[in-house]
Formats: sequence, structure tokens, C-alpha cells
Amino acid sequence: MFGTSKPSEPMNKATEPVNAGKINSIMEGTSIEGEIRSDSNIRVDGRVKGTVNARGRVIVGQTGTIEGEIICQSSDIEGTVIGKINCQDLLSLKATAKLQGDINTKKLAIEPGAVFTGNCAMSGGVVKEMDPMRLRTEAAPAAPAQAAR
Repeated sequence: MFGTSKPSEPMNKATEPVNAGKINSIMEGTSIEGEIRSDSNIRVDGRVKGTVNARGRVIVGQTGTIEGEIICQSSDIEGTVIGKINCQDLLSLKATAKLQGDINTKKLAIEPGAVFTGNCAMSGGVVKEMDPMRLRTEAAPAAPAQAAR
């Protein structure tokens, strides 16, 4: 009855790779208070009061509300967020988004109609290095013109 004829499976599945295609969903009408941690994506159509920490994408649907901090890889906001957002890659505020709080992200996209109140800090690599000669405020072309007089 308790024989070892079947191969044993590991009890700890946390070492398996994260499937980015999976989405945890908090449906409309659901309210959660506390901290949420996930190794995959999260979609919030209900209400969350607390910290949402996801290694994947955080999606806040039109009926979704998050009061607290969001820490994620990327995020699409269609609903309401009151709090700080730390996004490692792209934060996208859709036309129906209402965000009150500070943003720290690498890339930011804001559609017309979105409402954002707060501060934004964008970090990341240099997209295009500027030529120091083009940044000068001196009037270099004017000097040869004066010499010609």
C-alpha cells in the first residue's frame, strides 16, 4: 500500500521555471488586503489594498483598483492606482487610467485621456549619446563672420 514502486516526484516545485503565459486574476467584486507576491503575471479587476509584487506583468483592468505599492517587470494600467509604482521595463497608462502616486520605470507610455498626478523618475541606458559639439551654447559660426569684416 505504501510501497515505493512509483518514482517519487519532488515536493518543492519552486525551482521549476516560471511560465510567463499564466495569469493570476483577481476578479471584479473581490477585495484583498495585504501583500500579494507572484512569480508570474497578475490581473486585477477587483480591489487590492496593499503591496502587489510580481516578477511578471501587472494588469489593472478598468474596474480594478490598487491602493498601495506595485513592484513588477512591466504593467498596463486601465483602472485606478493610488500609490507608488516600481516597474523594471515598460509602464503603460491606457486612456481610462487614473494614477495618483510616484512612478519609477525604465519606459513610460501614456495614452491621451489618462490622468497622472505625481512624480516620475525614468532610468535606463542611454538611448542615443549626444555629440558634445552640438550641446555647446557658444556661437561658433559667428566668430568667422566677424573675422571677415
